[in-house]
Amino acid sequence: MDLKAKLRPFYVAKMLYEQTDEDHYLTIAQIMEQLEKEYGISTSRGTVGDDIKALQELGAEIEVIPSTQKRFSLIGRRFDLPELKTLIDAVESAKFIPKKKSTALVEKLGSLTSQHNTEKLVRNVDVENRLKADNEKIYYIMEALNDAINTSKKVSFQYFTYNVRKEQKLKYDGYTYVFSPYKLIWNGDYYYVVGFSEKHKGIGSFRVDRIVRCPKILDDDAVQPPKNFDMNVYLNSMFRMYNGQRKQIELVCSNDVMDAIIDKFGKEVTVLANDMQSFRAIVNTAVGRVFYSWVFGFAGKVTIKSPEDVKKSYAIMVKQAAQALIE
Repeated sequence: MDLKAKLRPFYVAKMLYEQTDEDHYLTIAQIMEQLEKEYGISTSRGTVGDDIKALQELGAEIEVIPSTQKRFSLIGRRFDLPELKTLIDAVESAKFIPKKKSTALVEKLGSLTSQHNTEKLVRNVDVENRLKADNEKIYYIMEALNDAINTSKKVSFQYFTYNVRKEQKLKYDGYTYVFSPYKLIWNGDYYYVVGFSEKHKGIGSFRVDRIVRCPKILDDDAVQPPKNFDMNVYLNSMFRMYNGQRKQIELVCSNDVMDAIIDKFGKEVTVLANDMQSFRAIVNTAVGRVFYSWVFGFAGKVTIKSPEDVKKSYAIMVKQAAQALIE
């Protein structure tokens, strides 16, 4: 048997994969014509029929529609069209995926269906003109971090921020962090890695797209989490993964912001009656500017009742903002 004859069943599978779906089909005559025209393979109807039966035996879900000329279409695929549309929306919306990588991923997802369905995958989702990350190495960074987590090893890396000229600047003059990664988290628009920071001598997090280059996996075993460390509690207490001292805070909230409280703290948040127009929420969260900005965004519908030091810090921030407007 020559090489072309050996490849023939694969070419038949390729045609069915690329050209057929629930609404499109190929006949044996059309398959034979393409085999001859595109691959230089002459064959018979019975041989092509045997190839299709072999593919079905292998597990391919090929529908056969009886007629004067039997029609064949591949209907069983790993992803159906609505699933692919959802995945493409997620890729195009994800801010942490650079634009070039996003385009490449969408193209690959499009190849998982027939050519006829490709145009149906053109999405019309506009996520607030979402900006994309510009760190093209993010895939390799995440892969290295994931490998370090799976092998319980420390990593080292440098981290950058932006200066007033919008230029990347190494944090702490190029300081090399040594970090024991525990988990990768997709929070909001970005990926973060949570673990033990030797610089900060405690649990912390870093934005993955701000890591300068692929982290180096060290030979040293990772520092194990403290015995009382609960990852879920830690994540629920952080606002957009900004580090800060965590405290129990009592909020007084207008009744119409209950959705926002549950969205932010989950359905298990402790809520208590306050009066007919408001309720109290007891939350454990990181305290800092991000938290204060979140409270301020409700324009008085969420206020801080306790503790007193948090109330004072928030009041100082609001006064400073107001003073800046006056000046």
